[in-house]
Amino acid sequence: MSQLDSLKKVTTVVADSGDLEAMRQFRPQDATTNPSLLLKAAQQPQYRPLVEAALADAERAGGGEAKRTEAFMDRLAVNFGMEILKIVPGRVSTEVDARLSFDRDATIAKARELIGLYEKAGISRERILIKVGTTWEGIRAAAELERGGIHCNMTLLFSFAQAVACAEAGVTLISPFVGRIYDYYKKERGGDIPAAEDPGVKSVLRIYNYYKKFGYKTQVMGASFRKVEQIVDLAGCDLLTISPDLLEALTKAPGEITPKLTIENARASSEEKISLDEKTYRWMHNQDPMAVEKLSDGIRRFYEDGRKLEQWAATAVTA
Repeated sequence: MSQLDSLKKVTTVVADSGDLEAMRQFRPQDATTNPSLLLKAAQQPQYRPLVEAALADAERAGGGEAKRTEAFMDRLAVNFGMEILKIVPGRVSTEVDARLSFDRDATIAKARELIGLYEKAGISRERILIKVGTTWEGIRAAAELERGGIHCNMTLLFSFAQAVACAEAGVTLISPFVGRIYDYYKKERGGDIPAAEDPGVKSVLRIYNYYKKFGYKTQVMGASFRKVEQIVDLAGCDLLTISPDLLEALTKAPGEITPKLTIENARASSEEKISLDEKTYRWMHNQDPMAVEKLSDGIRRFYEDGRKLEQWAATAVTA
């Protein structure tokens, strides 16, 4: 038995990719996408029909170049999402543009628009997660969307404050970024960090224990991994989203993986319940320099990825 097969017994495995062939190979339960993954996939010849269909829909939408470009990007994301859902039995995450990270109302509007495109194509909203950046405004948008039956995946999550606020908002799923937390502290220390001290892994463990101890329904999906050891050390987490190269490594490695995260251990943990209003959230998040830096940096990076896709889309709609 491979480590991947073993992991699938205790954790829902999610593919972090826009590559449909990789999903067919590794057979994950769910999948996540983002603008950089979509851009990479859209430029591959085998996916040209999805691009052409998005272009045709954008032309039918009409309007000026900016409006057609936005329509093309939305339809491209949905087209890839629909293809992914033909492969995975579960859900696909589709991302709201990072430029809306601090705009609650615009985030809500875009999420409803994306869900509308899926539903028009006959895809149930139960199979879609709308990916939203974990700012205070994003959390408030997600709370409203969840009340309307639109499920959210909160991305760029680095602090315990973000995790608690998401749980209190009733969001469906959070994606703590294990690898980016690890990167920050590795740079600070000037060298590698022993697996037993990995701060990214410890962050997810604490969040998982807190959620399970106090009965929150929000699922925890570890994300942004740098090495197989981080994945193995989070076996038992609700979900783990893994890149194709690490899925490949897990496939080639034989052995049984023992779950490290369990509900029993969580219930016995020393976590104490807290409650956050906006002021408390902002203060608590601000007290974590890593989280402040990585959230800001992550939004900028996602924004830049979105603009690269937008530039490519603008060229496509005017070709």
